[in-house]
Amino acid sequence: MDRNLALDFVRATEAAAISSAYWMGKGNEKAADQAAVEAMRKSFSIIDMDGTIVIGEGERDEAPMLFIGEKVGTGRNTKLDIAVDPLEGTTITARGDPNAMSVFAAAPSGCLLNAPDTYMDKIAVGPECVGTVDLDASVEENLKAVAEKLDKPIDEVTVIILDRDRHKEMIEKIRKCGSRIKLIRDGDIAGALAPAIEDSGVDILMGIGGAPEGVIAAVALKCLGGEIQGRLNFRNEEEKARARKMGITDFDKKLAMNELVKSDEAMFAATGVTDGTILKGVQFLSGGAKTHSIVMRAKTKTVRFIEARHKFEHFPDY
Repeated sequence: MDRNLALDFVRATEAAAISSAYWMGKGNEKAADQAAVEAMRKSFSIIDMDGTIVIGEGERDEAPMLFIGEKVGTGRNTKLDIAVDPLEGTTITARGDPNAMSVFAAAPSGCLLNAPDTYMDKIAVGPECVGTVDLDASVEENLKAVAEKLDKPIDEVTVIILDRDRHKEMIEKIRKCGSRIKLIRDGDIAGALAPAIEDSGVDILMGIGGAPEGVIAAVALKCLGGEIQGRLNFRNEEEKARARKMGITDFDKKLAMNELVKSDEAMFAATGVTDGTILKGVQFLSGGAKTHSIVMRAKTKTVRFIEARHKFEHFPDY
């Protein structure tokens, strides 16, 4: 994949982040999401790529743009699988809570798992703990393994987990082990990245989140040198039927990193919408805005943080 595409991808997440940030704290999730989707889709139209959305806003009959199967880009250059979440954290943005961001991931055609819109059991760690955890191991076994690898007591290990009723039993097990917990309302992708980000204060992600978000997080963690394991967790037969159409036949398979994203020729970009663990949110200035983004390549493990100032007279054609 052409490394020069990285800046084009960041421009797309910047446009989506700025457009949705207008709606921060205004209580309108739909408007915030629509603004992000429209801005990102417009940005894609000038990128030299032959992209196909494999993870996006849903099926074609559910979404007018960025739907699964939609072709994006100019049609020139490399054939790519594209996975997007134009606004990861619609509720977060509507409330003005932390960790909302615009997210993009890409890999060569056929290299991203075409995940249905269902749940996924996940466990994720940073580079220091690769190979030490297992989705099928107990909570206690995984926490002890992380503590040993990080050379710290188990009561200093910090777990990030979505604040959901389905996690009550897991939370109790974590507390029984004595480990610290960081509960988050939303922000599944940001939560998975946190263990691989220096100074995040998070050591491991556990719990059930979105399957599409798991694939996007896998791209980011491959770039960061971390690890994620997942297993699809279907809610009903309809979701299983959709999975079959996407080519998934083993519903109980534990998915390793290289099955979620099959190539090192992958890229990840994200721009903060609201302030978070990894990225600062959009700040509006006189006649413009300031954004904070991250862009990464799996092949080189290069991680770049980009702070940009945008003049609205040139936005989004900058």
